[in-house]
Amino acid sequence: MRAMVIVKADKNSEAGVMPTQQLLADMGKFNEELVKAGVMLAGDGLHPTSKGKRVRFSGQQRTVIDGPFAETKELIAGYWLWQVKSIEEAVEWLKRAPFDGGTEVEIRPVFEAADFGAELTPELKAQEERVRAQAAKNQK
Repeated sequence: MRAMVIVKADKNSEAGVMPTQQLLADMGKFNEELVKAGVMLAGDGLHPTSKGKRVRFSGQQRTVIDGPFAETKELIAGYWLWQVKSIEEAVEWLKRAPFDGGTEVEIRPVFEAADFGAELTPELKAQEERVRAQAAKNQK
């Protein structure tokens, strides 16, 4: 299964405070372990929401909202995409991450094609596979 590991924002990440050299080194080592184990598929840190935008959809209307956004506890500072056997395995990996100081991290399973049942027709499944293959090619 794939799991998204979501690192929640805090006042420091929203203020643009960069991690220390030690934390970058520790995180680099942890990421290397994840890659060597075949767990890490992707991962990145995000700029503060002051550099972001949101688009609100209401019928045909699109409203662009400039950051920063309130409610820091609901914002994301970074993420990983992991391939694991179970959410419990993801938890065990995450316990080894070099976080402290009240960092909060959420783990959520990623939907797979089989999760959509009959609603994902063979045609829609083929389309999804084509899109994923093209996206993978674009990353190279």
